[in-house]
Amino acid sequence: MTRRILVVTHANRPDLPALATEMARRLRDHGIEVHELEQGWDSLEDDPDVAALAADAELVVILGGDGTILRGAEVSRGAGIPLLGINHGRVGFLAEAERDETAAVVDRIVSRDYEVEERMTLEVDVYQDGDLVSHTWALNEASIEKSARERMLELTVEVDGRPLSTWGCDGVVVATPTGSTAYAFSGGGPIVWPDVQAMLVVPISAHALFARPVVLGPDTRVAVEVVPHATTHGVMWCDGRRTVDLPPGARIEVCRSETPVRLARLSSQPFTDRLVAKFALPVAGWRGKPDGAPA
Repeated sequence: MTRRILVVTHANRPDLPALATEMARRLRDHGIEVHELEQGWDSLEDDPDVAALAADAELVVILGGDGTILRGAEVSRGAGIPLLGINHGRVGFLAEAERDETAAVVDRIVSRDYEVEERMTLEVDVYQDGDLVSHTWALNEASIEKSARERMLELTVEVDGRPLSTWGCDGVVVATPTGSTAYAFSGGGPIVWPDVQAMLVVPISAHALFARPVVLGPDTRVAVEVVPHATTHGVMWCDGRRTVDLPPGARIEVCRSETPVRLARLSSQPFTDRLVAKFALPVAGWRGKPDGAPA
């Protein structure tokens, strides 16, 4: 049976098409069928031609930064196939390799020398006047933000049907552990290791005495409602990609999804090492575990 790989690049990066073509050539030399896709702003998720390609694919390989990897997840998640990112961006927290490791990545793909790790995602429903107006999902986060810079957004947050708080704020982020190092991290939320099953609620610049980030169980249902009498509209972004307008009275309900995103892993590097490397955190005086010492 012919093996198939999808290679996705950012459409606005002029240096990447040539790199993708060279990668595809190397894979084809080993009898692997390769389809190259350029990803712009529009989603690939609802493209029937892309869905047909992904249905029989073994892997989606992404050349780009975290934003492009999140776009690639729109292809891989529905098909249930792994996603492998090669970082051509700044941080590349979701990437598994750097740009100078591309040749080695090809060798690992050819030999199927990779593990697969599942990451929790969120189901996100938006209601207006009791009617469902949008259904979407997120790997990193659903962020509810104000649409007017000069005004605060008034939001009520519920946990499992019980009110938690009402905030005048710039917004609220509902994140997965994967997203804890993204927008939620910038908003002062905790870093949560990706193997923890949890949801985070992080208020952004809330004008309130109680406005702490909270970590909730994986089966929790979170609701965020734009206060009906509010004068400011909001907007919701999922992974910085899929967006929905939120007039006063709009209600966003978030819960864990049964459909994860699957990431291809080339290394058994612990998350701690990745965290330190990506954020360049100083670890003064640490020399590693001596040989024979207990872990």
